[in-house]
Amino acid sequence: MQATALLIIDVQNRMFQRGSSVYNDAKLLYNLKKLIASAKSERMPIFYIQHETIGKHLQRHSDAWELHPFLTVEKDDIVIQKTTPDSFYETPLEEQLYCKGIQHLLLAGIQTEVCIDTTCRSAQSRGFSTSLIGDAHSTWDTPILKASQIIQHHNQTLQWFANTISTDQFVERIR
Repeated sequence: MQATALLIIDVQNRMFQRGSSVYNDAKLLYNLKKLIASAKSERMPIFYIQHETIGKHLQRHSDAWELHPFLTVEKDDIVIQKTTPDSFYETPLEEQLYCKGIQHLLLAGIQTEVCIDTTCRSAQSRGFSTSLIGDAHSTWDTPILKASQIIQHHNQTLQWFANTISTDQFVERIR
């Protein structure tokens, strides 16, 4: 079995603000908690990716920028800072994955059509095999599409770059 890491992308307080929270926020947090618990039970490395927008909503060290308190970052977990949708671009992510011998990535988090999509494609381009956890990423409605449609579309489209599995499928594989 390939050495695997779990990447939790941009699950920050700003994405859960009252009145403007991501689609299906409670279910997303529940699934993330299950993924994290399963990964920890297998001593799988967990990388928390944290987005910063300088001078905007996700200003470093602001409450909005902080990782959601539902996530419990432990001493062995790694937090990577990024400023673009690509979790690899100008970050130490790739180097840290290679140092740990990681060949397979599990992707979950926010925002489906931006950071999840971009990181998924970038991971494949960099030679990582990838699994997208189809019920553990989210976004917001747009004027054109509902969030549920965006998520369904990306679960289908990203099959070119990743194997799409559910939280329960991942948990069952570990048991």
